Amino acid sequence: MTQQAVVISGTGLWTPELVITNEELVASFNQYVDQHNERYAAEIDAGERQALQHSSAEFIEKASGIKQRYVLDKEGVLDPARMAPRIAERSDDTISVQAEMAVKAIQDALKQAGRTPADVDAILVACSNMQRPYPAMAVEIQHYLGMERGWGYDMNVACSAATFGLQAASDAIRSGNARCVVVVNPEICSAHLAWEDRDCHFIFGDVATALVLEAADAATSENQWEIIGTRLQTRFSNNIRNNFGFLNRADESGVGARDKLFRQEGRKVFREVCPMVAEQITDHLGELSIAPDSLDRMWLHQANLGMNQFIARRVLGRDATREEAPVILDEYANTSSAGSIIAFHKYNADLQAGDVGVICSFGAGYSIGSIVVKKR
Repeated sequence: MTQQAVVISGTGLWTPELVITNEELVASFNQYVDQHNERYAAEIDAGERQALQHSSAEFIEKASGIKQRYVLDKEGVLDPARMAPRIAERSDDTISVQAEMAVKAIQDALKQAGRTPADVDAILVACSNMQRPYPAMAVEIQHYLGMERGWGYDMNVACSAATFGLQAASDAIRSGNARCVVVVNPEICSAHLAWEDRDCHFIFGDVATALVLEAADAATSENQWEIIGTRLQTRFSNNIRNNFGFLNRADESGVGARDKLFRQEGRKVFREVCPMVAEQITDHLGELSIAPDSLDRMWLHQANLGMNQFIARRVLGRDATREEAPVILDEYANTSSAGSIIAFHKYNADLQAGDVGVICSFGAGYSIGSIVVKKR
């Protein structure tokens, strides 16, 4: 029996209006550092507390390749007395912030696919942090899209959530449980970032991306990418972690602790994850009888420019051009699961029928997902 072919028939992107440049971020951060060091001057002089160090725009760009980021709220992040976004809670009978972002990205993707919510069988919300435990964000999104049938669920594999969601959606279509599935990645990364931490205060931004997957025999859009292979991998590590959760209230000693926000051992992550990702892509291509030098594009997870350059070099055996491995993190910063999808959304239309690419993500877990696609 021939397996049902699955295509990505539409992609969507919603970007917040507010931008924080490295220069703006550094000015606020350094003001915070000066206030902190002045407040604790006696303890610092006594050796009881370590003085905080200034950041710089040059340091940020050299360390990451990031030049700016989009955020839902700018004022709160740049307030040295707060260092966190102000995002007001909404009543239960109003669409939530995360669902609203997702709906906008989905509408963009459906338009590109030539579909309406009535065509969609399922919604998969795949991202790093959900606004709440339940009801599932996917079910709320389904409601506000106006879907009168179908199903949805949330899934979290940190920065790899989108690629894991793509495999789940593809499997649902291949099995006959759905004909059209939307994978959406609404990332409010600014709310789980420790903006007071020099080592990571520049990393994240906010965004929402979406993809429409369909049975190939039903797709009608002009830009279709057939999913010809998926591969997932997880391996436990504490080197990227966020301990925020509902159990925090059960142990008051941890309230406000640093580990309740994003933290990582960046050098360890680079050293351990990059070779794993390159090996997975190479092995995955080999399984599909695709030579690395025939790969037309790599839409890699947008966490750090150096990581992407290392991975692409390992896979191709040489440095990749910006056309071969597009970069969007200079504009968007790290947007967790959405990063590789932004790159795919922005940099796929120029390729020709028969061209092959890989959408690849990697992050906390460790988790790695690679989706090999071919232009139809």
